[in-house]
Amino acid sequence: MNVPGPMTALRARVREALGKAPVRRNFRAAMDGIRAKRADALPDATDFAQRRARTAAIRARALARLPELLERLEQRLEANGIRVHWAEDAAQANAIVLDLLRQAGARSVIKGKSMVSEEIGLNDVLGEAGIAVVESDLGEYIVQLAGEPPSHIVAPAIHKNRHEVATLFQAHHPQREATEDIEGLTAEARQVLRARFAQADAGISGVNFLVAETGTLVLVENEGNGRLSTSAPPLHIAITGIEKVIERLDELPPLLDLLTRSATGQPITTYVNFISGPRRADELDGPREVHLVLLDNGRARIHADPLFADTLRCIRCGACINHCPVYVQVGGHAYGSVYPGPIGALLEPQRLGLEAGGSLTSACTLCGACGDVCPVAIPLPGLINQLRAEGVEPRTDSPLPDAGRLRHRGEALLWRLWAAIYAHPRRYRWLARLLTALRRLAPRRLGAWTRWREAPRPAARDLHRLAREAGFSDE
Repeated sequence: MNVPGPMTALRARVREALGKAPVRRNFRAAMDGIRAKRADALPDATDFAQRRARTAAIRARALARLPELLERLEQRLEANGIRVHWAEDAAQANAIVLDLLRQAGARSVIKGKSMVSEEIGLNDVLGEAGIAVVESDLGEYIVQLAGEPPSHIVAPAIHKNRHEVATLFQAHHPQREATEDIEGLTAEARQVLRARFAQADAGISGVNFLVAETGTLVLVENEGNGRLSTSAPPLHIAITGIEKVIERLDELPPLLDLLTRSATGQPITTYVNFISGPRRADELDGPREVHLVLLDNGRARIHADPLFADTLRCIRCGACINHCPVYVQVGGHAYGSVYPGPIGALLEPQRLGLEAGGSLTSACTLCGACGDVCPVAIPLPGLINQLRAEGVEPRTDSPLPDAGRLRHRGEALLWRLWAAIYAHPRRYRWLARLLTALRRLAPRRLGAWTRWREAPRPAARDLHRLAREAGFSDE
């Protein structure tokens, strides 16, 4: 049986996405609105440049001292009563979470938004173990009911409109009155989820930032569901990547300021949660146990590569996705990866390997929009282009998995032939005369290039002949 390669699979998903006119309209309307809000929130280009220089420096300093800050973070968290667990890969992270839940006798979990949990496939693992998981973020809850992965790292259900959500809710909540009103749909989800918060044996969340100085987990959200997920159940398990650490608490405000403005165009988010330990003896609410799972899953390797270490500056705001002309046309599911858009085209090939994820770099026009809006100044276009090069002609000491595996022998042979001809004037002139003489035999179809264009044809008279006829020598 012939299994389609990564590039073939990407093209198939893109064709499928382009054929879904309603979904494309949903994306177009949503992206236009988000970009307009972001422009209103950051109207001054000079002011934005100054702000992001500061946030970029904060993230760069943290990455430069990553091992030291992680050790300091662990010490502070343990002193605060938060247990720290280290996971090298997805399998180990899932095993740790599953073991913690089994030790607590947990059979139901309420889960806040977490891209890292999507990365490791946590919901599927817990479901197979007989533990019921309910997403509490409205967008995540919608795609969970639809049986779909998130299509955006900030707005998971951005590809759906209110009519589609209403149909979905009616199918899963038939006892409730049908409505297509957005406030009514939100209220319906809130009522359904409220009982889940009270009944859940454990809560799982992601983390936006880890403060090494104080041993604090910082969660940013707009709905309040994250706060309930981390405080209502008796057990809270947080999971995040090792790159989320910053050194000091006073470095947090600049990051929060640009995170919310870049993500949703808000001057400040509705909820910023600081978690520094489990419930104390004199407190009435909060979890009795708090655990943090710190995931590597290729991040240490990325951090050790000076060429691509800046990838880990990302604060998951989604601004690069919102401004990407490719994403706006095809949406997140077309990428076939956990992280879509420009950050996905940069991160996933490094995480999964170039053979599996390298084709994502072709889903980029290198227009530069993502680099212009990134709040931590990641040079996304340049790094994506470098990944393309690594796929076909890697560095001698490239640490990237499957570096060079995207090189096609036939294509490489054609380029060597091209170089051999164009490096010698006589060979070039001979070929030009031959192509001119045989111009009527030029093919009309040249694969995908001629799907929307006419095939180029050699001119009846080449430039050298025109120059000679005009009295100029070509010698």
